[in-house]
Amino acid sequence: MSHFAKVINGIVTQVIVAEQDFINSGALGPASEWVQTSYNTVGGVHYGQDKKPDGGIALRGNYAGIGYVYDSTHDVFYAPRPQDRNGVLCESWTISAPTWTWTAPTQMPTSTTTPPTIYAWDEPTKTWVEIPRT
Repeated sequence: MSHFAKVINGIVTQVIVAEQDFINSGALGPASEWVQTSYNTVGGVHYGQDKKPDGGIALRGNYAGIGYVYDSTHDVFYAPRPQDRNGVLCESWTISAPTWTWTAPTQMPTSTTTPPTIYAWDEPTKTWVEIPRT
């Protein structure tokens, strides 16, 4: 059995477990709408049952989830563009190979406190802001 993502207009709308023959049968609509995805692929790396990289073939960048983007040009799945702490789309973030994960324009600060400082991205100022503990 394999995992397949139903892709409509480049967006994943459903993920199922099925055999390729079943997908090809057309029982769920056109086979062209279904793209195989690997539960073991995250950030361009294939992981084994022990959750450690195992050198296997990373299939299509990331495991597809509902709402994920399927980039047919690069034949990869990736998460939708993130939003900041106020729900603003992070237009300044970029996505690229080989991980196909979103990256902020600046690295999140490293906390040196105990408990650790919590940071969140603020898109209008393009900075990481400290989130006060309550």
